[in-house]
Amino acid sequence: MKIKFTQGELKRQRDALRQYERYLPTLQLKKQQLHLEILQRQNALIGRKKSLSEKEKSAENWLGLLVEVQKIRQWLIPEKIITAKKNITGVDVPVFERVDFEPAEYDLFLTPLWVDAGLETLREMVSLQEEIRVIEKGLSILKHELRITTQRVNLFEKVKIPEAKEAIRKIKIYISDQMTNAVGRSKIAKNKIEEANFEEVAV
Repeated sequence: MKIKFTQGELKRQRDALRQYERYLPTLQLKKQQLHLEILQRQNALIGRKKSLSEKEKSAENWLGLLVEVQKIRQWLIPEKIITAKKNITGVDVPVFERVDFEPAEYDLFLTPLWVDAGLETLREMVSLQEEIRVIEKGLSILKHELRITTQRVNLFEKVKIPEAKEAIRKIKIYISDQMTNAVGRSKIAKNKIEEANFEEVAV
């Protein structure tokens, strides 16, 4: 980094350092909040995957019976996946709310009673799958933002702030040396004038 050894450059470097030191705590706080949110969502994801796995295991025994029911797949296709947005440190992240399905229309007299309960369980499984997708999408957004924020924190902590401090140190030394030299030259000039005056008096 090229720096000018001037008072103007010293002010510019000091202003930059103040700006970095003011902005760094905000970035560090953002990094902490992102870490916390990622941890919470990872725990939620583990919980939803466990619930889905348990439902799949419990459904294994009767799942084959639903093959007899026509249109069963059609009733399991989500009509709408409802999500909201949550703003986390300036980043919009999707939040799962619910899945809407088309009403399942079938003859209550001709269809076995367990179809209602079976269909309900399968829809819960589809909802869990969609919720898992939304959580994973949110995690991907948050992890990307955490990478960028961590890079910025590192840039400020390890590069920008040390560079500005070093530049200020060098400029101050240079200006101090210049002032010392100027004082030295001034004394030499003063002595020469005094010597010249003394010689004139002596003559």
